[in-house]
Amino acid sequence: MRHLLGIDELDADQIGEILERADYYSRALRDGKWDHNHLADKIIFHLFFEHSTRTLTSFEVAAKRLGARVVNWNPQTSSLSKGENFTDTIDTLCAMHPDGIVMRHADYGAPNFVAARSTCPVINGGDSWREHPTQALLDAMTMKEHFGKIEGLNVTIVGDIAHSRVAGSNMQLLCKMGAHVRVVAPPVLMPEELPFKEIEAHENLADGIKGADVVMTLRLQKERMDSALISSDAAYYNEFGLTLEILDKHAKGAMVMDPGPLVRGVQMEDSLAEDKSRSLILKQVANGIPTRMAVLDLVLGG
Repeated sequence: MRHLLGIDELDADQIGEILERADYYSRALRDGKWDHNHLADKIIFHLFFEHSTRTLTSFEVAAKRLGARVVNWNPQTSSLSKGENFTDTIDTLCAMHPDGIVMRHADYGAPNFVAARSTCPVINGGDSWREHPTQALLDAMTMKEHFGKIEGLNVTIVGDIAHSRVAGSNMQLLCKMGAHVRVVAPPVLMPEELPFKEIEAHENLADGIKGADVVMTLRLQKERMDSALISSDAAYYNEFGLTLEILDKHAKGAMVMDPGPLVRGVQMEDSLAEDKSRSLILKQVANGIPTRMAVLDLVLGG
C-alpha cells in the first residue's frame, strides 16, 4: 500500500492481510518478540487538526514500538495561527521530507488532498464524517479475536450514523468481510444513502439489535450536526440508550463495543460499559496498538 486513506480503497484480501499482520503483532507484543528497530530509520509526522486521545496516542506507541521517531505537530502553535493557509502549511511540512504522515482533519477528504501533494505515505487518522480506516480495522480485529471470525456475524451499529466516520468505515469493512450489518438511528441521524444495499436500517432499537452478536454504539457527533437535530441527551438515551436489560431481552449474549469517547448515560448505561463479560471496549483500545503497528509496517516498512 502506498497510502491508507480509507476502507473504500481496500478489497477483502487487503483487509485480511492487514488483520493477519495485526494478529502477528498482537501475539508478538504478548511474547515480547518482534523487531523493535523495524522502522528505526523512519521519521513520522502526526498532523492532528482535531483533538484525539486513542488514535493519536496509539499511533505514537505503535510507531515507537517499531523504533520510529515521531513528531507531534500542533496546529495551535503553528504558523496557521499567523494566517498561513493549509496548503502552504502542508507543502512546508512535506519539504522537510518525513517518511510518513498520519493525519486527522475536520475537512472531508483532507488526507487525500495531502497524499496528492506529498512524496511520502499518508495514513488517515480520521477525516470529517467520511472515514476512519484504522478504527474499523481494530474493531474488526477485536471481533475476529473474540468470535474467531467476521464472516457471518450479525453486527448492529447504533447512534449518529449520518455524521460518524467510524460508521462509514465500519459499514464498508464489515460488508466486504461478509458480516451482516444493521444500523439504528433516529431519522435525522440516518444518512440518505448507505454504502451497501444489504445494510438494514432501523429506527427502533429493539428491532435493530434483535439477534445481534455485536452491538456497537456511537456518540452523537455534536460538532458536525445542527444542535436542533436532537432535543436532549436524555431524550436520545430514553429511546436509543443501550442497557443490559434491553440487550438481554433482544440480543442475549451479544457483546458491546464503542470506539470512544464513550459519553456515559447517553450511549449506554455505566454498568454495561464496565461489564467485562459483555464489553469489548477496552479490548478495542488495546488492539489499536497492534493494528496500527501493522498499518505502519505495511505502508512504511516495505
